Amino acid sequence: MTEDAEVSRARPAPGSVPTAPGVYRFLDESGRVLYVGKARNLRSRLASYFADVTTLHPRTRAMVSTADRVDWTVVGTEAEALQLEYSWIKLHDPRFNVKYRDDKSYPYLAVTVAEKFPRAQVVRGQRRKGVKYFGPYAHAWAIRDTLDQLLRVFPVRTCSGPAFRSAQLAQRPCLLGDIGRCSAPCVGRIDEAAHRDLVEQLSAFLSGRTDRHMAMLRSQMEQASADQDYELAARLRDDLAALTKVAERNVMVLEPGSDIDLIALHPDGPEAAVHFFAVRDGRVRESRGWVTDRPHLNAGDEAEGDEELIGGFVLDHYGGADDDDLPREVVVTHLPGDASGLEEWLSARRGATVRIRQAQRGDRAALLATVRANAEQTLVQHRLRRANDLTARSAALQELQDALEIPEPPLRIECLDVSQLQGTSVVASVVVFEDGLPRKGEYRRFTLEATDDVAAVAEVVTRRYGRRVRAEDDAAAGVSADAAPSEPSATGRLAPFAYRPSLLVVDGGQPQVAAAQTAIEQLGRPDLFVVGLAKRLEEVWLPRTPHPVVLPRGSDALYLLQRLRDEAHRFAIAFHRSRLSRAMTASVLDDIPGLGPARQSALLQKFPSVAAVQAATPEEIATVPGIGRVLAQQIYTSLHSSSGDAEPSHGSAVDTAVNTATGEIVGS
Repeated sequence: MTEDAEVSRARPAPGSVPTAPGVYRFLDESGRVLYVGKARNLRSRLASYFADVTTLHPRTRAMVSTADRVDWTVVGTEAEALQLEYSWIKLHDPRFNVKYRDDKSYPYLAVTVAEKFPRAQVVRGQRRKGVKYFGPYAHAWAIRDTLDQLLRVFPVRTCSGPAFRSAQLAQRPCLLGDIGRCSAPCVGRIDEAAHRDLVEQLSAFLSGRTDRHMAMLRSQMEQASADQDYELAARLRDDLAALTKVAERNVMVLEPGSDIDLIALHPDGPEAAVHFFAVRDGRVRESRGWVTDRPHLNAGDEAEGDEELIGGFVLDHYGGADDDDLPREVVVTHLPGDASGLEEWLSARRGATVRIRQAQRGDRAALLATVRANAEQTLVQHRLRRANDLTARSAALQELQDALEIPEPPLRIECLDVSQLQGTSVVASVVVFEDGLPRKGEYRRFTLEATDDVAAVAEVVTRRYGRRVRAEDDAAAGVSADAAPSEPSATGRLAPFAYRPSLLVVDGGQPQVAAAQTAIEQLGRPDLFVVGLAKRLEEVWLPRTPHPVVLPRGSDALYLLQRLRDEAHRFAIAFHRSRLSRAMTASVLDDIPGLGPARQSALLQKFPSVAAVQAATPEEIATVPGIGRVLAQQIYTSLHSSSGDAEPSHGSAVDTAVNTATGEIVGS
């Protein structure tokens, strides 16, 4: 069955889909839900899945091809559609819906408000109903230290259920009860109502309402001191100091009373990171990051897809939150297309208006920039953790072998990238990864004569691997060489080609891959496999194939190729910028022997430009401090010679770092 036939199998009958808002589901042959989505106009949204299958993202294409049918439920408003979509996603956990992956399980301070005597504890993992969560915290020790400080003022129960029942039977409190860190409800020192009041005060303080309670403690301390009850005043002073220590850990970032959540998206290739700040009473109370796929990455719809990612995150995050925890305002980097529906849904749950907006200026915009920077770091750290994982690296090499159908895992991979500015200052870089890790000592940079990317790729391949071919031919003919490609040199260090590369990755698509493959064949290197990694959709192109290889978005193999491409791009850009900087600051004075930077500076202080120096006589030049008559005559002669009238040569600034045999720049 062709792909078009598979897609048409799930296509609804013409005219059967209503134009009302609603929620739709794609299901497979067994009735398992593959995808759940919502739409303001069901007919328009579903038609987009079946219009032209070639324009769909591979992930969406696979979903539509797998589906056997699609059904829908019409609702009255967008808010109802949001609620139903959230419920169905949590119920069915569809495989093609975007999932927000949290790289680690953060610890929270949880209060079990549903119990008769609520308990404060440190927890991780999934949230449960009847429990209020505060955090997350970066480290468990930080939350335990915070809880220890708070128990001085709010001595709520912290023991487990069995320990609490054991103390009830024995009518004997635990150590915390004896030292005043627990109000000991287990032995009746405090009744249920009074203990719950303590819990509510603790929850209010953790929610950010700190000033009122601290002001009350300060007033009680001053009154006790006025009454000459110094023991009570000292205890209240210590309690106030403990609360101040906890409160000062969160610096004020917005005006007091601010109740705002900030959500930033950092997209990068096929993935994106979302970071979340919860600000209560002007202080950051929660900071957390997630990583997700970008299933809508396709020609022309990146911005719309990123807006949908933010909308999906808002639905997923607040769908499981308590109504009391919803903020008055949500500030985002990308405004969702269904922002009005989300506002209506959140406002109905909170019982007051909730706004979703973007911040353009002021304190909110500055804080949102910080959240965006955290999102970028979330994605960087996520990728680094995978890159440093030995198991993930081994899996990546094996996946590459299987996907590219090469004889063995590519233990040494080289990646080539070209950098230019409208055909000028064309340079290239080659980076080396061995066993999935960078070997920065073997990175190479090239200055090129080519003026376009395709010709530049061919030139780099010819120069880079032609050197190895010549070395192997010399070794086979018995010609002496400095060091064979796979043997140590006289210094004991391995030669630049210490290990035979088995895979060359080119930053580009079919034209770049074809140029590299042609150059490889001309050199007689059939053992070196060539692939290209195209941007935007991150497709892997093989030589002489009409269709690319599409690696799974979350695969270790794709991560490895992306790291190679990004590292080669970084190395090439850095070299390109350095050459442009040198070219902009170069001068014909650089080529005059004996005229160093200090004398050049003195000369240009006397004469405002090189043209003014050229117009001066040797006697006038000799009046500059540090320049004698002989050097003045040499400057005059150099500036008036035939070579001095031509364009300045900058070769001396570059040739010292170039291998004259190959043109390869060996410095890194």
